[in-house]
Amino acid sequence: MNNNQNKIQYPETPIPKTPEMNERDFLNDMLSYEKYITASYSTAMNEASHASLYQDIHAIFDETKNLQRELYNLMFQKGWYSLEAEQLSESVLKSLITTV
Repeated sequence: MNNNQNKIQYPETPIPKTPEMNERDFLNDMLSYEKYITASYSTAMNEASHASLYQDIHAIFDETKNLQRELYNLMFQKGWYSLEAEQLSESVLKSLITTV
């Protein structure tokens, strides 16, 4: 199976090829930042010494995680983020078919 057949992706939204940052660059930068911040808040929650502090960080973590997901969805819809399709083994396919 060729590599393109394994990709799950919307058609790519065209962007100008200029040296300046474009919409895709900005969204990619924001998504990378949100991933980093989400991981940092996760660490902070694990190390919070007080329940109230934990709850405050958890609320901010949830907001950040949701924003990260929204950015990912936007990039995916614009075709700027793709996924690799998982190949199922024949035995898994047979078990899925028999359970349906």
